[in-house]
Amino acid sequence: MKKFKLDIEKYKKYSGNKPSLILIITTQGLWALFVYRISNGIYKSKIPSLIKKILLLMAVCFQKFIEIITGISLPYAATIGTRFYIAHHGHIIIHPKAIIGDNCNIAQGVTVGVSGRGDKRGVPVIGNNVFIAANAVIAGKITVANNSVIGANSLVVTDVKEGTTVVGVPAVAINNNNSEAYI
Repeated sequence: MKKFKLDIEKYKKYSGNKPSLILIITTQGLWALFVYRISNGIYKSKIPSLIKKILLLMAVCFQKFIEIITGISLPYAATIGTRFYIAHHGHIIIHPKAIIGDNCNIAQGVTVGVSGRGDKRGVPVIGNNVFIAANAVIAGKITVANNSVIGANSLVVTDVKEGTTVVGVPAVAINNNNSEAYI
């Protein structure tokens, strides 16, 4: 629950320091993160296999419920760092093998998914302090380096260098403005 507490702290910062309870009751991103953090904790735990399978089955049911009511899919097997912030709920899909670093922000409509063929098939690794704007798609066996910005409606299918802003379809670097102003 330490990771969830750090998530809440970030939400408080963006909300003008609203009370945690108000944020938990009213913020769909936190609902999804709460279920993810518990489910991921079970997934990574060393509890006996049979008990773990039963708990994960229940966790999947809760995750599907959250997915239906919020449009946010955060599978328990995904790796999501601390201080994760979902700016707006709806149509957010994270692949179960995706890796997302600490202190990242994503907006509505974001997909982090699998793509490619043969040796190039895979799932993205997203670094720390990355801002992903609305409706961006990051797909394939690529790395999005620390402090990067992915612009709205972008399709990212190649590596993104540290501290770079990319936009477009396919996404290309437009400048070396990092994510500091966004996170």
